[in-house]
Amino acid sequence: MSHFIELRNVNKEYRLGEKLFMAANQVDFTIEKGEFVVVLGPSGAGKSTVLNLLGGMDTVTSGEIIVDGKDITKYKDKELTNYRATDIGFIFQFYNLMPSLTVRENVALVKEIVKGGLDTDELLASVGLKEHEYQFPSQLSGGEQQRVSIARAICKDPKLLLCDEPTGALDSDTGVVILSILQEMSHVGGRTVIIVTHNAALAEAADKVIKMKNGKVREVIINDNPKPVKEVNW
Repeated sequence: MSHFIELRNVNKEYRLGEKLFMAANQVDFTIEKGEFVVVLGPSGAGKSTVLNLLGGMDTVTSGEIIVDGKDITKYKDKELTNYRATDIGFIFQFYNLMPSLTVRENVALVKEIVKGGLDTDELLASVGLKEHEYQFPSQLSGGEQQRVSIARAICKDPKLLLCDEPTGALDSDTGVVILSILQEMSHVGGRTVIIVTHNAALAEAADKVIKMKNGKVREVIINDNPKPVKEVNW
């Protein structure tokens, strides 16, 4: 049985002057469709590098990345652009919203790039923002802005949701709300969600934990009984 995502001996190297830096060093792991996955490790572990490679924002030095049966490392520039636009939803620590657009317009903007997509009204309701749809980002709290970015990321109905420290700019209580939304999108909505974080507490809520250090995968843990995010001791 094939895996939804498979990284095979993935390497990413950078040359800093005369020194060679291995941001990803022989990285191997698999992820199944619908899993809620946490990539865990300290700063400089290679977490964001792996996320960028998976999202088609960077290219490997060597190795293979298979997503839904296709080796994205063989994609040309145009294919990578299309992959990022249609298959991947990105959620970052900072929300990157358009300040001159309302909540509704920020979410619906994706539909100008990608054909089809999900219903805007249903999305706003699912993240608790329907009553704020005509407000601007400056009128929202940090947690509300992050909810807008989540709705925008899934508006195009992506195959994969990639989250880089999505609660890094939020207080702990608001962070729990955001992580609960993401967990529900996986466990109830069937989406494949990958979260990069240094927060070890989140491991208890993950279906799979991929621990990284110095560019290498040190351990992969399968959690048969993940906790709801709200029950994790933060």
